[in-house]
Amino acid sequence: MEQFKTYALMTGLTLLFIWFGGMIAGQTGMIIAFIAAGGMNFYAYYYSDTQILKHYHAIPVDHNSATGLYEIVERLTERANLPMPALYIIPEQQPNAFATGRNYENAAVAVTEGLLELLSPEEVEAVIAHELSHIKHYDMLIGTVTATIAGAIAMLAQFGMFFGGGRDRPNFIVMLALMFIMPMAASIIQMTVSRNREFMADEGAARMTGHPEWLQSGLAKLDNYARGISMHDADPQTAHMFIINPFTGKDMSFKQLFSTHPSTEQRIERLEALK
Repeated sequence: MEQFKTYALMTGLTLLFIWFGGMIAGQTGMIIAFIAAGGMNFYAYYYSDTQILKHYHAIPVDHNSATGLYEIVERLTERANLPMPALYIIPEQQPNAFATGRNYENAAVAVTEGLLELLSPEEVEAVIAHELSHIKHYDMLIGTVTATIAGAIAMLAQFGMFFGGGRDRPNFIVMLALMFIMPMAASIIQMTVSRNREFMADEGAARMTGHPEWLQSGLAKLDNYARGISMHDADPQTAHMFIINPFTGKDMSFKQLFSTHPSTEQRIERLEALK
């Protein structure tokens, strides 16, 4: 069922992108958008995880090099009936973590050095359970494709400035409206999908560990430290993947309206209701 939901969303976003290409440049625009969407989805599906891990200089670890972390993940994957994901440690002081990969067999979990130094073993377990919940529901692929299509729609809107109305396109006023509305709509879709998935992963982690309070205290620590420590290689295109927005310390109130993460206060409140 989760796979069906994932592919349905990917298809819907792709069709939206193709439709927008048609609005800007008619049949030619639809063809170009179709080819571009196919290429982007292919890349996102097969190569985005490798690229993201490389971008953040993630170092692979195993039972010998990270015994405690490995045993936590091993225990939780057995509980969640998931294959053991590849494990990575990111040499960053900002405490954070993310999961990536297109399916169960090609999943990876990455945590920063700062997270392992800051959190207690119970809190680390809660964070890992959160990331495994993302894997369980194919959130990594959904988030990557949504972000890719949203960015492509924004780029297409910029190209649309070079096209006017035509026989098979709307008039210039409609075109201008679409060029403002579509990128905003794509951003709202991305934001909504990401926020809902964060809430779902928090709940999944609480049920997986049986201790919502572990994730509550972990989230509070992560949020507090993320406000004072920047992540050097943080990229807005991948910020949605992290358990805490790596730009937390730089977010202004207006930007927070379009954040891919719900507020930590909201997340802690929802976890409180699970006790």
